[in-house]
Amino acid sequence: MGIMKRVQTIFQAKANAALDKAEDPRQTLDLAYEQQLDNLTKVKRAVADVATARKRIEIQAEQLKAQGDKLAEQAKAALAQGNEPLAREALGRREAIASQLKDLETQHVSVDEQEKKLEDTATKLQTEIESFRTRKETIKATYTAAEASTHVNEAVTGISTSMNDAGAALQRAQDKVAEMQARSGALDELLASGALTDLTGSSDDIQAQLDKASTTSSVDAQLAALKTQLAAGDDAGALGAGATPAEETSQETN
Repeated sequence: MGIMKRVQTIFQAKANAALDKAEDPRQTLDLAYEQQLDNLTKVKRAVADVATARKRIEIQAEQLKAQGDKLAEQAKAALAQGNEPLAREALGRREAIASQLKDLETQHVSVDEQEKKLEDTATKLQTEIESFRTRKETIKATYTAAEASTHVNEAVTGISTSMNDAGAALQRAQDKVAEMQARSGALDELLASGALTDLTGSSDDIQAQLDKASTTSSVDAQLAALKTQLAAGDDAGALGAGATPAEETSQETN
């Protein structure tokens, strides 16, 4: 039973939440206003019914009063004719009518009070309904304005989100461009330093070997020239060392 009660409570809560979400307060206010108008109509109908009952009592009282007056005249006529028993009978009926009139008067007072209470209720209800109608229209206008403002804010929020997404996409694109530029610059530096081989260039392995051989030949030629210069210097030194003292003296004199 405990589990079923909890399930029922959860289901009812979810149903109420769904109804609250689907409920339009403007329609609810209009419905409440129509219900109040129905109540006012019922009260006015009750006032009319009570007024009808009061009028019926008044008519009945007038009829009984007329009958009482007639019986009084008949009793007077019978007594004038010396018919006392008939006069007594007429007066007895008149007393019964008087008792009925007293009851009708009591009913009339009660119905009249009830009618006045219903009229007061109808008047108060009419005033409350008019006040409710004014507040209803004000609330409906406020709700409509708030709803429009909400839609505008939602639209602005959607635009802002879209702009943020576009800005993020633009930033990612700029980051990609910067990354590619940095990568291209790094590759250019590596190619320039010889750390990488430019596969897009016109040189191949044979050309590289030829370039290396050319460089080696140039180095060998320069080395041979240096050796020749050194050999020539050594020969000149040897000749100078083999001269006689007289020749040296002659050379110094010269």
